[in-house]
Amino acid sequence: METQPATAHAIETVFRLESPRVIAGVARIVRDVGIAEELAQDALVAALERWPLDGVPDNPGAWLMATARHRAVDLVRRRETYARKLAELGRDLATAPPSYDAPADPDDIDDDLLRLVFTACHPVLSPEARTALTLRLLGGLTTAEIARAYLVPEPTVAQRIVRAKRTLAKRNVAFEVPYGPDREARLGSVLDVIYLIFNEGYAATAGDDWLRPGLCEDALRLARVLSALMPKEPEVHGLAALLEFQASRATARTGPDGTPVLLEDQNRGRWNRMLIARGIHALDRAGATASGPPGPYTLQAAIAACHARAYTYEETDWRAIATLYGLLAVRAPSPVVELNRAVAVSMADGPAAGLRLVDALAATPALRGYHLLPSVRGDLLSRLGRTAEAREEFLRAAALTHNERERQLLSRRARACG
Repeated sequence: METQPATAHAIETVFRLESPRVIAGVARIVRDVGIAEELAQDALVAALERWPLDGVPDNPGAWLMATARHRAVDLVRRRETYARKLAELGRDLATAPPSYDAPADPDDIDDDLLRLVFTACHPVLSPEARTALTLRLLGGLTTAEIARAYLVPEPTVAQRIVRAKRTLAKRNVAFEVPYGPDREARLGSVLDVIYLIFNEGYAATAGDDWLRPGLCEDALRLARVLSALMPKEPEVHGLAALLEFQASRATARTGPDGTPVLLEDQNRGRWNRMLIARGIHALDRAGATASGPPGPYTLQAAIAACHARAYTYEETDWRAIATLYGLLAVRAPSPVVELNRAVAVSMADGPAAGLRLVDALAATPALRGYHLLPSVRGDLLSRLGRTAEAREEFLRAAALTHNERERQLLSRRARACG
C-alpha cells in the first residue's frame, strides 16, 4: 500500500523530532552512533509501512524507540554471545516483547541524549565534523540541509559525517558522559559547537543571506536541551542565555528586503520580549549555579543582557559593557574580544579612545583578512569626521567579506562617506 503524502509528512515530522532520542537510546545498546542512526532509519521505514495501515500510535516516539531497540537487540544477538551482552545491558530485552505504548524511562532518555551530545562533539573529530554530526544526529537535519546551510557541496558534508562516524568507531570512543577534568574539557567542545552553529545562522559567513533562521533555531533548541540535561553547569545556562538574547533581536536585524540593519537603527519594538525574559532567567540560573568567577559564555550573556535591557540605543550602558569585555578578555583572551571591547570603549569614552585600541590591534596576525577590523575602524573614523579615511576602510571591509548582504551594507556606508 502506498503511503499517503499527508501521512508520510506526519511520520517524517515525528521522526525529525524523535530521532535524536531514538539514536541516543539505541547507541547505548550498540555502542556505535553510525549503526544507531541506521537502526533509527530502519524504524522510520517500519513506521512508513505500518502506520498507514494501523494508524499513528498514541505515543509515536515510544513506538519508534521500541522498534529501533528491538532491532538493536537482534543485532547484538547475532554479533556477540547473548548471555554476556544481557549482563552488560542489565535487563532481559530478548524475551520481553517490545512495548509500543509505554514511554521509556525519562531519566534513561536524558542520560542517553547527554551521551550522544558528548559523543558527537568528541575532540577526536575536527570542528567541521563535530558541527555536521551534531546537526545530523541531534538537529535532525538531512545531509542536503546541512550542505545548504553551510554553502558547501552535499558530498563534502556526507564525507564529513561518514568519516566522523568511522573515526568514533575506529578510536573506540566510549558512548558516555565524561566526569572530572575530562568532562570540563569536553563540555567546552560541546558548547563551542552549538555556539558555532548559532553564529553561522545569526551572521552567515558567506552567501546571499545575512540570516539563516533555521540554524539559529536548531542551536537554540540544542542549548535548551543541554541546559535541561545539565542543570548544575553554569556555562550551559550562560550559553542558553546568550542565544536567547541574540535570537530575540533576529527579526529586527534585517529589513523587508533582507538588508542588514545596524544595532543603532534597529526597531527595538520588534525585539522578542519573551526570549529576552528567557535569557534573563537562564542568566540568573548561571549565576546561581556558579561557584567561582563567571565563564566566557556567561560573560557574553551578561553583555547581551545590557543591550536587551536598554529600550533605546541611547540607554545602553556602554561602560558596563566595556567592563564586561575587559573581564572576558582576561577569561578568554582573543583579538576579536579586544576589538569588541574597543567598540564599547568608543561608546563610553569617545571614538578617539576606541580608535587607539583598534590601531593597536591592526598588526595582529589573527585579524589579518578579518573584515570587521576595517569596518570598525571605518565607523570610528566616520564619527571623528575623517570621512575620506573612513570610506577607504569601508571599501576594504567590503572587499574582505564573503557575505553578499554585508558587502552591500559596507559599500553603502562607503558611499555615504562621499
